[in-house]
Amino acid sequence: MQQENPTRRVLALLELLQAKALSPGPELAQALGVDVRTLRRYIGHLVELGIPVAAQRGRDGGYGLSAGHKLPPLMFNSDEALALAMGLRAARELGLDGMLPAVHSSRAKLERVLPAAVKRRLSDVHETVALDLRRGAAPSDGRPAGVQAELALLSAAARAQQRVSLRYQDRDGSCSERQLDVYGLGLRGGAWYAVGFCHLRQALRSFRLDRVLAVQPLAASFGRPAEFDVLAFLNEALARLPRAHQVRLLLYTELDAARRALYPELGLLEARAEGGVVLKAQIDDLASLARELAALPFDFEIMEPAALRHALADHARALLRRSQD
Repeated sequence: MQQENPTRRVLALLELLQAKALSPGPELAQALGVDVRTLRRYIGHLVELGIPVAAQRGRDGGYGLSAGHKLPPLMFNSDEALALAMGLRAARELGLDGMLPAVHSSRAKLERVLPAAVKRRLSDVHETVALDLRRGAAPSDGRPAGVQAELALLSAAARAQQRVSLRYQDRDGSCSERQLDVYGLGLRGGAWYAVGFCHLRQALRSFRLDRVLAVQPLAASFGRPAEFDVLAFLNEALARLPRAHQVRLLLYTELDAARRALYPELGLLEARAEGGVVLKAQIDDLASLARELAALPFDFEIMEPAALRHALADHARALLRRSQD
């Protein structure tokens, strides 16, 4: 396990000292995951930087900042900057019109005072990341976290239009080396994806970030297509992945209502000129799809496969038994 940078712990200590007027030494040490001796060394680092840390001895003693001392208003490490950027982007993607002025003004204020490196992180995410926040479900496989480094590197590469080398683990466990022109990144169905032109396959491809084993920037650039829609590409690509069953449904509703009612990763939705919406999907588990369909607030017709009708009937009978019991 890689040891955390001591500088980060010193900055974290500074945040803790700002939060309370007086904090016991053992409490601070425990929060930082260090011993009391190391804590005293970190206190010394802050004093050397000109931050007046006062020590009060005795049973009720501890450490605190000298009264009246004002610290710089914003100090973010790279992970905190990434979290901040994602929060602002998520607020914008939620489409709450009343919040948009606040989102834009917050970003403008931050960019005026943030260090250059942190400001670049905000801009990378703002320009290259798209979030699908509709009923997003956590992925059933892969790691739920741990993609911060990949997200930061690939968003920076997308914004700079710099080609990268990927070491990637495919779904079957095999590994491959890819050169990728990253057009953008997207969060869909609880998983992060990078989308771009894969030079190995000579085609557009998507890559799950929790399967990226290594990222290396290359000395090559590319031209990113204008107005490239990351989420639209992901929706179509993931819906066409080969599964055990090909599904087609006719939904008796409007397109917007269908999008609100169904998980975004379920399949492709197409409005018909004569009315209704067609759902096209590939799926392995018909029983899970039957449970999803049973919760729909509108009528539908199963076009294929016939086995889905049986799965839906089985689910209905199970519900009936539970209601009688």
